[in-house]
Amino acid sequence: MSKLSITIDGHTFVVESPPLHRTTGAITVRVDGQSVQVLTPETGSPELLDWLIVERRPYEVAVDPNLRWMRSRFGLHQVEVRDLEATVARPASGDGRIKAPIPGLITRVLVSPGEAVELGQPLLVLEAMKMENEIRAPRAGRVTQIHVAPGQSVALGVVMAEVE
Repeated sequence: MSKLSITIDGHTFVVESPPLHRTTGAITVRVDGQSVQVLTPETGSPELLDWLIVERRPYEVAVDPNLRWMRSRFGLHQVEVRDLEATVARPASGDGRIKAPIPGLITRVLVSPGEAVELGQPLLVLEAMKMENEIRAPRAGRVTQIHVAPGQSVALGVVMAEVE
């Protein structure tokens, strides 16, 4: 099962789905813990999706290939999709520098300079795309510097902290 967070016009749903098999087009997904039967066309490509049947009710839809919007008979809707099982890859620095894996906003700093930390211990919380991402220590050691503060925006690859 894949576990996704899908936000449509500000409403977030947790969707669990088995791997899609285009041979049948019929799948059972779980939306916020409830089973839902979905039948999709057998296009072989999600970009070509133009209809689907959910719990025996047909819907005409158009979906942006980049999953930023979808259009239904009710209008255009903003969509954000996040894979809840994917880990945020941290750019490798080869040392104890912790770089921003994605652009975002620092919402919390959980450690102070001089503090001993364990491998994998949360150091910072970075909010991106309305999701909070714990930034963890790449190694056990001592925090030597914190370069960011809560409320600060960071760009991809900016050094946020250092652990030696």
